[in-house]
Amino acid sequence: MPFETPQDAEDAFYDALEAGDAAAMTQVWEDSESIACLLPMTPLVMGREVLELWRSIFEQAGAFDLQVRHLAWIECGNTVIHLIEERAQGGPAGQPGPAIYGTNIFRQGADGWRLLIHQNAPGPQMQGAPGVV
Repeated sequence: MPFETPQDAEDAFYDALEAGDAAAMTQVWEDSESIACLLPMTPLVMGREVLELWRSIFEQAGAFDLQVRHLAWIECGNTVIHLIEERAQGGPAGQPGPAIYGTNIFRQGADGWRLLIHQNAPGPQMQGAPGVV
């Protein structure tokens, strides 16, 4: 299924993440050995290992409930970068989790827009926040 815009591809990425759907996640990524994913507490994975990583995550953790906010979009020809903030929902007392900042890089090819790189990392903790010395 081709994605007509980078936003369509990104929506499909988060839909797959929230559903814990490895097959849907596979459709979002470019069919290339150049794809890469870097998540907290995991080594950099590239190529087919990216899809195996997501399959493993879904098997272990299931689905995710996230709120996503765009911080900036950078467009350069057939490459688009989305800088985002992700927050897990359903934390203690119904509060969202801490901010995770991410980068999604999309590339337009013959089969539409696809995800090329996904990276995210926790944001800095505030001084005096719980768990911060």
